[in-house]
Amino acid sequence: MLNSLVAGVIGINVFAAVLVLGRARVYRTRLYRPMLLNLALCAAPLVVLLLGLLVAVALRLAGAPDGVEWVVAAVTVLVWLLLLPNAGYLVTELNLSHRRQGDGVPMWFDIALVISLAMAGVLTTVLNVFTAHMSYALLRYGDRAAGLEQVDGRVLTGVLLLLVSLGMYLGRYLRLNSWDVSHPRVLARKLYSHVVTERRAGELVGFCLTHTVFFALMYVVVIGPVVAGLVAAER
Repeated sequence: MLNSLVAGVIGINVFAAVLVLGRARVYRTRLYRPMLLNLALCAAPLVVLLLGLLVAVALRLAGAPDGVEWVVAAVTVLVWLLLLPNAGYLVTELNLSHRRQGDGVPMWFDIALVISLAMAGVLTTVLNVFTAHMSYALLRYGDRAAGLEQVDGRVLTGVLLLLVSLGMYLGRYLRLNSWDVSHPRVLARKLYSHVVTERRAGELVGFCLTHTVFFALMYVVVIGPVVAGLVAAER
């Protein structure tokens, strides 16, 4: 089940990239590079997790001093968390703003393209959060699949999905990026102006709640059977 999940997530990302590239080549129109950039950013959190794990394992095998691998793990988690909204952000690309009059691209092709981009964002977000859920369950409850059914792990999942939604909002409407945390004063000033001065707190809350529920339902649909299968296999 896990292999199918990972293969499916990789597949939908590759398929979306192929559609973006194929659009330009087949219909001889301009290559919409922001879509490719967003796909690369979508994959970034998983790449960071993998690299962090490899570095931590290499340090342990090399006999690094105690605690060094935990520092690497902490840095990896922090960077991963900052990059995580980039995956969900692809959902906000579910529009046809890239179309230009006279570009000759059929509507059916662009519909398939934007849906593929959005699904890549949804499934990659789900896989990222499930990876965090599994890691937490392993640390908290040991090598038991039943740990995935515990309430605290589900609460963690909900918090992560809420943070993803918040990051999506900040990226779409305040045009903030993950690396803007290096300028906390500027970030706080923009957020204050948006929420207080422009009085858009209701919009922010509505956006975050709506997308959190959406991602939570997708998580249940995709991950629910995986967890059930793992628990059944353990029993």
